[in-house]
Amino acid sequence: MASATSLPPLDHAQASLRRYAGEYPAHAHAHAQVLVGLEGCLQLELDGHAAFVDAASALIVPAGVAHAFLAETPARVLVLDAPPGPALERVRRFAPPPAWKVLPAQALDAQAALATLQGTATLLPRRRLDLAALAAAVAAAPAQDWSTPRLAALACLSPQRFHARFVELAGQPPAAWVRARRLDAAERLLRAGLSLDAAALQVGYATASALAYALRRERGVGARGLRRPK
Repeated sequence: MASATSLPPLDHAQASLRRYAGEYPAHAHAHAQVLVGLEGCLQLELDGHAAFVDAASALIVPAGVAHAFLAETPARVLVLDAPPGPALERVRRFAPPPAWKVLPAQALDAQAALATLQGTATLLPRRRLDLAALAAAVAAAPAQDWSTPRLAALACLSPQRFHARFVELAGQPPAAWVRARRLDAAERLLRAGLSLDAAALQVGYATASALAYALRRERGVGARGLRRPK
């Protein structure tokens, strides 16, 4: 059974930044909510129906609709709480305007933001892309061939659809994302005292010089500066 919160009725819209981690029981309240994904993925159950909010989407939760949350990894969400209104009467997943994510939550004019809801594009049902699971797979074996087709297969999507969804969520192509994960791993290994040759081998670079060049180009650091002093 969903429990209703004891919050007083809202007389105006307000915005807040919230972080979710773990599972939250089903509840309902007298005001509507718009959940705007900023980071991670928040899974929901709305009156028995599954939904999710990720960094490329937002979701309307009408007043009185029971909803439970699950964040398998920490998720950051901009929440707009508002009195019930014409644009907030049905569950709808949509593409949020980029401007909603630029300002800090406390600086966002929630009422003005809600006035633009009618012009937002409804998102069709789509498969959830679990970036955290992909990141864990790459971190476990950074030297392997993490091509777009292989990543797409892990996500059960075609390479074309995966590429489009990935860029939408991560803001960069899969190849650039994998390169960043490899360089993160290389920096950790070098700081732990591993040689440049050994680090290159473990993270998937053919030679030490190739890794050194990538670190200088992408991170502006030299391998020597990352090594722990002996």
